[in-house]
Formats: sequence, structure tokens, C-alpha cells
Amino acid sequence: MPMNKANRITWAVAAALLGAGLMFHVHAEAADRGVLLARPALDNPKAPGTSQTIVLSGGCFWGVQGVFEHVHGVQRVVAGYAGGARDTAEYGSVSTGKTGHAESVQVSFDPAQISYGEILQVFFSVAHDPTQLNRQGPDTGTQYRSEIFYRDAMQKKIAESYIAQLNEAHVFARPIVTRVDSLPGFYAAEDYHQDFLVHNPNYPYIVYNDLPKIENLKRLFPNEYLGQPVLLSNVAAR
Repeated sequence: MPMNKANRITWAVAAALLGAGLMFHVHAEAADRGVLLARPALDNPKAPGTSQTIVLSGGCFWGVQGVFEHVHGVQRVVAGYAGGARDTAEYGSVSTGKTGHAESVQVSFDPAQISYGEILQVFFSVAHDPTQLNRQGPDTGTQYRSEIFYRDAMQKKIAESYIAQLNEAHVFARPIVTRVDSLPGFYAAEDYHQDFLVHNPNYPYIVYNDLPKIENLKRLFPNEYLGQPVLLSNVAAR
């Protein structure tokens, strides 16, 4: 793995925390940050139809992908890049923060089982902190911004309406800074990034930053939680 990812929380620090018996406390504090938000007042009704997609950016794509792979009704989740040009959609370039890209996930879902608005509810409740500007936890830079990329006018309307709904309800201590922009293109990330959380559950960055999100999902959305994640590798093998 690229070392700049590992530097977000070093193995040495993780080992020290474990040795001191503090990792549990750090994990517990992080797990408390999830909040069960109201569903969007404006949403598409659930109904049979072809698979739909939504592209979301909320910090490191490892954790966001990991969350949505555990959501009932989700069919496929791809980690990738959105917001910039095709020729700069690779990890080394995106990590400079100069490409316009954000680390993103493309979520494909069954509209009969879960709605576009319910996907957004999970995104704002447990997948990331929408009040952090151009950062997420230990990660800083525009490539870690909070953003919803819409594909059509209805997706845009639902996203903007939900952000206004949450801001008016003052559910967060700070205003939501999530951007809502049209999708110029989505480009899948390198293979080693896909399903990273599931394949590397003991990686210190995952333990500290991302496993609490999965626990929040399980606790706050028990009816929507999938114990067996929908892995990209399994979908591709079908």
C-alpha cells in the first residue's frame, strides 16, 4: 500500500494504543459519532425498475465503500474518482489535490428495495461527517471533500432538498458543507483499493476510522444492515 495512506495513523501509534489498552476507548469514542437522521421529506418512491446509481464523496473511499457494501438493496459499490478529467484519474495524481477529483464511490442499487433518498440518509448519518470542509478526519485536501454528484434533475432536487432539511433541523453543530454538482464522469480506482476494508480489517487506519462506521450502520440501521457485504470482487465473478 502507498505509505501516505498508512501515515494517516501510523503502525507505531496503533501498536502503542493497543499496548496501552486504549484502542477500545478510541474505537468507542469514534463509534458514538453516528447519528440517525430523518429520512428525506422529498424522495423517489420505492418501485420496481432497472438498477440506479449514485456517486458520493465523503473522505477516503475505503470506508464509504465499506459502509455501502453492508446496505440492503445495494447491488455494487465501486471505489473511484469523480470531479476531474479522465487522464488524471489515478491515485498518485488525485492525492496531490490538484486534479479536481475527489475520492468517491459509485453505488448501484435496486430502487424497489432502497430509494435514492435512503442512500443519502445513510451517507449523512454514518458514512462521513458532512460538516468538514475539504477534509474528513485525519485526511485533508479537496480530494477528501463531501460531495454528491447528480445524474439528473430529480437527483439534484432531492439532494439539495435534503441538505436544506437537515440544516433547518440543526441536526449538526456546524452547517453542512456538502457540495451538489453534476457528474462529469466516474473512473474506477486501482484494483488494490477495491473492497479494501473487508480485505484489511486489521489495518490501523481502517480500525480507527472506518470500522466504527460499520458499527454505526449496524446499530442505527438494523433493518438495512447486511452482515454479509456485497463485494465488488464477488459481483464481478458472477
